[in-house]
Amino acid sequence: MSMSQTIIREARGADVAALVAIFAEDELGGHGDTTAPEVFGDYLRAFDRLATSHDQTLYVAERDGKIVGTFQTMIVTSLVGRGSSSMIIEAVQTRGDMRGQGIGAQMIEFAIAEAKRRDLRLVQLASNASRTDAHRFYKRLGFKQSHLGFKMALK
Repeated sequence: MSMSQTIIREARGADVAALVAIFAEDELGGHGDTTAPEVFGDYLRAFDRLATSHDQTLYVAERDGKIVGTFQTMIVTSLVGRGSSSMIIEAVQTRGDMRGQGIGAQMIEFAIAEAKRRDLRLVQLASNASRTDAHRFYKRLGFKQSHLGFKMALK
């Protein structure tokens, strides 16, 4: 394990290029992310929407001044559960060369602590069915597989 300290903080506009590079190296996700300059504006527009949202937060994990991971949280309020609010964790990624150093666990633990601080009912996340290593990781952190998810691509 690296002796470098991991800092988890809200993402800034200056972080977008590093985040895109992390997403683009992900071969399992199938999201079509790319570092091609002609589409960088799409990422900046998405970042601007996230940055102004009251219910969504994009975070980065930083070591030695470099972005090594990221995740996003969304707070959802529903009438189910007597009008309670929950946190959804999305887009959890650790830079490929930094995996296995505890960064992912620190990011998830940070999100859980934030949910507890906000007195939320539960924390949930979804993981691509092909990510068996991630499934073991989430179970090790205390998550239980409880639902079956469905998607419909519109684009």
